[in-house]
Amino acid sequence: MKQLTGKIVAITGAARGIGRATAIELSRGGALVAIGDIDEVAAKEAATSLAGRRYVTQLDVTDRSSFAAFLDGAEAELGPIDVLVNNAGIMPVGPFHTESDDTAGRQIAINVEGVLLGSKLALERMLPRRRGHIINIASGAGFVSAPGIATYCGTKHFVIGVTAAIRAEYAGQGIDISAVCPGVVRTELTSGLRARSAAGSIEPEDVARCIAGLIERPRAEVFVPRWGQVAARAAKALPPPVVDWLLRRTGGDKAFVKSDIEARADYVRRTTG
Repeated sequence: MKQLTGKIVAITGAARGIGRATAIELSRGGALVAIGDIDEVAAKEAATSLAGRRYVTQLDVTDRSSFAAFLDGAEAELGPIDVLVNNAGIMPVGPFHTESDDTAGRQIAINVEGVLLGSKLALERMLPRRRGHIINIASGAGFVSAPGIATYCGTKHFVIGVTAAIRAEYAGQGIDISAVCPGVVRTELTSGLRARSAAGSIEPEDVARCIAGLIERPRAEVFVPRWGQVAARAAKALPPPVVDWLLRRTGGDKAFVKSDIEARADYVRRTTG
């Protein structure tokens, strides 16, 4: 991880899950990490696990002034940001027709507008320096849509599309822009879901190692696990009836529809109010 030494990395939604695991992984590799999260108490607790210098603050990714203050504070404390990891995201589950407008709007605000805002603010800083790397955490759900998480799938389709578009727009200007597409990761976001029990052994640390490797060797798009790329390409190439049949055969049609309400209670309360 020699190429991580001295890198200054800002991570959103870093108090838990993939964000926290990534902060720990990168700090161990010698990076200086800035943690931002809506839950300031949890963010400060997560920061105690980091090696070396770090910066931690409350962050609302849907608010421009909050996001700008996070990046400004990180640069004042640590130096010019080399990498922004747009990780913050939420995933309520349930039938689409019963989803409240507020719940849908919150997903769009965090999962979509947060990525847009972070990318713009990072580019404002990186373009004059002609260096930097924006890493957007998308999802396999941005390729293979599943019942029960329709709005979430839509937000991740968006992240994949906008990442590809801005990568093309700023090509040749010294800025790397990447999308990371995990499968079902064992974090609080997937607690109480049938999909989690069928997800194999994808841990947040697996995604963190992928992100560390991506910083050292930038690529346009990476999947965790790697075979997720096969499913993504198949979902694009196969006729919709075939994809629907495969979802039924693999149980994907029910993986997110029903959940253990008690197991997800804390997550739902914290993310959707």
